[in-house]
Amino acid sequence: MPTMTVNGLRTNVQLVPGGGSETVVFLHGMGTDSLASFYLTLAPPVAAAGVDVISYDLRGHGKTERPERGYTIADFVADLDDLLDQLDLDRPVHLVGNSFGGTLAYSYAVAKPERVRSIVCIESEPATELWAGKMSQILEHTVRFLKVEESFDWIEANYSAHHRRLARMAAERIMATSMAEEVPLGPLLTLDQVAGIGCPVLSILGSHGYQADDLTALTSLLPRGELHVFEGQGHSVLVEQHREVRELLLNWIDRHGRPRG
Repeated sequence: MPTMTVNGLRTNVQLVPGGGSETVVFLHGMGTDSLASFYLTLAPPVAAAGVDVISYDLRGHGKTERPERGYTIADFVADLDDLLDQLDLDRPVHLVGNSFGGTLAYSYAVAKPERVRSIVCIESEPATELWAGKMSQILEHTVRFLKVEESFDWIEANYSAHHRRLARMAAERIMATSMAEEVPLGPLLTLDQVAGIGCPVLSILGSHGYQADDLTALTSLLPRGELHVFEGQGHSVLVEQHREVRELLLNWIDRHGRPRG
């Protein structure tokens, strides 16, 4: 995996050429996540299907540099834009985001619509005021929980030692940075800005995930929005349904790629 300086930060990037006419950029979630979640689920089979794949560790995650501050959505958007500049892509890309990665995809599509061919978001929503309220509550609860050493014992007892290690890494990232403070600040999108996203958007949700209170609210707002719901699933759709998500993604790219010939 190459290390690139992106927007001033040493950034871990993985490029998997597929030899096709389409490019997917995978954007992972926040906290315990890294590009590994896509490497272990979608990236290799998508590249094998003939699609160029770009994955990278977001700032503060994985093997990418971890500054103390600089975690607004504007910072993440600037990182993605600089990465695409440096890779000298001459065509719009499909943004595929899991959780916070999907939130980033929406913000990037508003900021740089000419660079986005489509969005596939998994258990994600745009950075609106409603999202900011949810995120603030989730992050405040997470910080309180991870400050208690016994919490890691509970995680191991109820999940696994692997989940304990992930939680420990998340705690280090959150406690050592301003991530929990800055991420909910946005900048936030208005509903008009979300409704103005012109590219096709596929929202993949679990019926018991973070948008369970109204599964259709987002796609009904988007002019070219489509929805796929996995019944009985919570927020971990990518992990638990990755084969089905892969088929949805490949069919989506086939439908929304640039015309052949």
